[in-house]
Amino acid sequence: MKRPIAWVTGSGGLIGSYIVRVAPQYAPDWDVRPITRAQVDLLDLPAVRKIWNQQQPSLVIHCAAMSKSVDCQKNPDLARRVNVEVTAQLAELAADGRFLFFSSDLVFDGRKGAYSERDSPNPLTVYGETKAAAEQIILRNKRHTVLRTSLNAGRSPAGDRSFTEEMRSAWQQGKTLKLFTDEFRTPIPAIVTARAVWEIVRTKATGLFHLGGAERLSRWEIGQLLAKRWPGVQAKMEPVSLRDYQGPPRSADTSLNCSRIQQLLSFPLPRFSDWLQSNLDEPI
Repeated sequence: MKRPIAWVTGSGGLIGSYIVRVAPQYAPDWDVRPITRAQVDLLDLPAVRKIWNQQQPSLVIHCAAMSKSVDCQKNPDLARRVNVEVTAQLAELAADGRFLFFSSDLVFDGRKGAYSERDSPNPLTVYGETKAAAEQIILRNKRHTVLRTSLNAGRSPAGDRSFTEEMRSAWQQGKTLKLFTDEFRTPIPAIVTARAVWEIVRTKATGLFHLGGAERLSRWEIGQLLAKRWPGVQAKMEPVSLRDYQGPPRSADTSLNCSRIQQLLSFPLPRFSDWLQSNLDEPI
């Protein structure tokens, strides 16, 4: 039988590339089609419609985004076009099918931490605002799904999309990273995120879910863990506090409560520190 087609947008990025990579193992029943910028510009709606009509995907996993917060602050109009308008257009095309949208823990202001799906977003940045706006559009359709995730670790095709790649590159260049001791996230390996995505697809779960690691870590703690993982890299870092920070808004604690999605998964979401120790062969 002909397999249904699944689009993975942003498959040249971090999470999208892992979703495609693990598909043969976790989604053998799907004909997975990577959608990259080289293949079609998602801002070009007529071009998107043309390829949509040709392929008629039954599922869209929408990872493509303008994801660097600094870039979004500098160019808010483009950020809204990419993160909100493109998402709305794709969701409209997929109105009668399945659509899974990646959002972010940065829809929260970070004042409380351990956020559940019941907590109301209050973004501090343009990036967070665009993700929160796109979420509202997606959740109007009861067939569609929003996954809020946290920092994802791994190796992207371009080599510069993940926080781990950025940190390793900075250290290899001899830079000293100033890492916050009081800014907290729930980091997760991208390969774990990808496996979870295909399990959510299989269970046909819809609505809003949080998908992060099982361990709340500060930026400083993350840096220390990665320094141990990369003994050949001279890891220069300095602990700093958000109290002394002067710059664009930052959310202090956007750690996620992932108990809702955990009930649907066949495996436990890992503590990031444990995963680093037990998966030494997986590049990050």
